[in-house]
Amino acid sequence: MMFGKVAIIGLGLIGSSIAHAARRGQLTGMVAGFDSDADVRARAAAIGFAAITEGLEEAVTDADLVILCSPVGSYAALAREIAPLLKVGAILSDVGSVKSAVLRDVTPFVPEGAAFVPAHPIAGTEFSGPEAGFASLFDKRWCILTPPPGTPPAAVEKLKAFWEGMGASVDVMDAIHHDLVLAITSHLPHLIAYNIVGTARDLETVREAEVIKYSASGFRDFTRIAASDPTMWRDIFMNNRAAVLEVLARFNQDLAVLQRAVESGDGQYLFDFFTRTRAIRKAIVEIGQDTAAPDFGRKS
Repeated sequence: MMFGKVAIIGLGLIGSSIAHAARRGQLTGMVAGFDSDADVRARAAAIGFAAITEGLEEAVTDADLVILCSPVGSYAALAREIAPLLKVGAILSDVGSVKSAVLRDVTPFVPEGAAFVPAHPIAGTEFSGPEAGFASLFDKRWCILTPPPGTPPAAVEKLKAFWEGMGASVDVMDAIHHDLVLAITSHLPHLIAYNIVGTARDLETVREAEVIKYSASGFRDFTRIAASDPTMWRDIFMNNRAAVLEVLARFNQDLAVLQRAVESGDGQYLFDFFTRTRAIRKAIVEIGQDTAAPDFGRKS
């Protein structure tokens, strides 16, 4: 048992999956859960993966580890409310996809004697809510820790061991670098997915029914990404603007080159470019981050 009590604030996909995974790994004696939405609390209580509290204070009091699993836009207000409740020696963490903004919003409220170790598990599905969580979500996935300077090494190592106990591999990096890496690997792909699905919806010469009926695998997979939680992704783009705009500018430059190749009929350039990009997919499969099975091994 790694922690006597773990408090999870936010009981969606990630929060509920942490509860399932921590119980599976016997990493804590108690998982307390709170969500600001009464309906979510009721649904989570019916599932029974945690001791659901009606208030934030009951969840956080005496917790050895507190994990913020709500949208990152809520972190500042939560940190302000949680700060007086944290016991000496407690670790405060999170699961946000943006880390520089999280450090900015949370660090000022972390009391003396507690440690703040931000985390980002790179795992998820297009589903949300307490019913979406499952214990194996983090198995063979990465979790990145971005502790601010001066964080006690023992707290970092303990949280690292906690995530490893839930099945994840763990890296530690600077928050600014994390945000740039995730801007290209996650945030920009989501922005593109939302945009292309929106374009298809608004295309006047193609009926929405035709878009749905004749969806090829490429467009269909974009819709899976574009079905992600809109509140979460709004907050991500609002809080990682600099890195997203940096990689978006590079993307637009590369897209312009491809556009010129298509316009000029430069088939050799297109062939060479497509050949190079296939190597990325091959590498992802080889390290076990996805499968080469048809439809990525996902259920249709």
